[in-house]
Amino acid sequence: MATTAQSNRTSKGLTLALARPALRIAVLVATDVASLSLAVLCAFWYWSIVNPTIPRQHSAMYLAVALCIAAFAVHGLYPGIGLHAVQHVRRIFRSITFAYLLLTASMVLIKDWWANSRGGFFLSWILALFMVPLGRWLLNHFFGRRSWWGVPVMILGAGHTAGILIRSLRENRVLAYHPVLCLDDDPEKQGMCEGVPVIGALSEAVQLARQHQIKYAIVAIPRMSRTALINHLREWSRVFPYILIVPDLFGIGSMWVEPHDLGGILSLELRHQLLNPANRIIKRATDLVLTSAGMIVAVPLIALAALWIRLVSSGSPFYRQEREGRGGRTIQILKLRTMYPDAEKMLKRHLDEDPEARAEWDAFCKLRNDPRILPGVGHFLRRTSVDELPQLINVLRGEMSLVGPRPFPSYHNDRFDQDFRELRLQVTPGLTGLWQMKARSDGNLDVQAALDSYYVRNWSFWLDLYIMVRTVRVLVNRSGAY
Repeated sequence: MATTAQSNRTSKGLTLALARPALRIAVLVATDVASLSLAVLCAFWYWSIVNPTIPRQHSAMYLAVALCIAAFAVHGLYPGIGLHAVQHVRRIFRSITFAYLLLTASMVLIKDWWANSRGGFFLSWILALFMVPLGRWLLNHFFGRRSWWGVPVMILGAGHTAGILIRSLRENRVLAYHPVLCLDDDPEKQGMCEGVPVIGALSEAVQLARQHQIKYAIVAIPRMSRTALINHLREWSRVFPYILIVPDLFGIGSMWVEPHDLGGILSLELRHQLLNPANRIIKRATDLVLTSAGMIVAVPLIALAALWIRLVSSGSPFYRQEREGRGGRTIQILKLRTMYPDAEKMLKRHLDEDPEARAEWDAFCKLRNDPRILPGVGHFLRRTSVDELPQLINVLRGEMSLVGPRPFPSYHNDRFDQDFRELRLQVTPGLTGLWQMKARSDGNLDVQAALDSYYVRNWSFWLDLYIMVRTVRVLVNRSGAY
């Protein structure tokens, strides 16, 4: 049972969190209006430079801003609680596209292109698709840890599952769920759970929810009996408008799981998106378009890096390495050389002489202080991932994709269990992936397997787009790379 001091501290924190309930929506709307208006202004300003003969921007163009805001509201982006980053991006893209298509249709029907410039109109459409997600990302970056930015959540349970849940909610601040207290019937769990106070038993949920005006609850006791869960839900549903239940389904992809009613029986539909031929066609078309455009920037960078390598070390600045591709087919990936020519011999000698290095290699298949890496150029290329750019050729050949599980060498693949290896073989390996974006070199084999499995089971165009954007951020920060 909670102490009086604990209860007072919790009450004070929750009061502060609920002091300005409409502030999040107001800030989101203001930022979205600013981002959309800036997109219109920048588009017409730039297009007036390209084509100085166009008339001044028509004030009616700001109808696009109003329509986009209305579409955002319809798609649940205000307040946008509980939406993953990928869901935010997908709803933003769909809302903006719907608004601009509606305006395009209206101008065609009335035969009056009141936007004054088709170029400015369509450029503002494109800019809005990037500026709105950027504005929302900045908001989440600056306000994500503030109590008023999200909603207070009561966690019903304080065991292992609750601990995983709390850590996940903190890592995914875009969901805007802030755990403020936990309840559990086990007296031994009273105290703290991942920094969240455990202040009482499950029977106190209704009283505490009313006292602190908590509207969200997450049930994190997957092993609770069916009878007990139903009895609790009958009571809890009287006070919580929103109740989420964490089932005992760890390891199953979650992003595209959908509930279905089978004549009064609840069922969950699990999808394997990359087994759909249409999705593979979309993914391949995206790879070809983006890679062809990216080669314009990549070729000069590759040439400069190759010259730098030749100045530091004799031999070819490029090398090929056998990796495992889709269906188990062996592919030859291209890389800029970042190590000495006799790297394998150097590695064996180093691991034999240094037990700590051997332990690190066994856990990560990488070394933070790798003696094989070329001084200067090698570290720079690996930290910026410029050494991977020649693999754009592999993408054009269809041997790789821009996003997907990384193609590992045989010694790395041999460390994974057979089920995970078979899952990886169903998809085309990628230049970047969910593991590189979230953990990069800091993730051990278990983390790699978990993140790659999640990606394969939950693929979507929007997830690929999200990973590519976040990869750029990771490269700029140089986090987890060595």
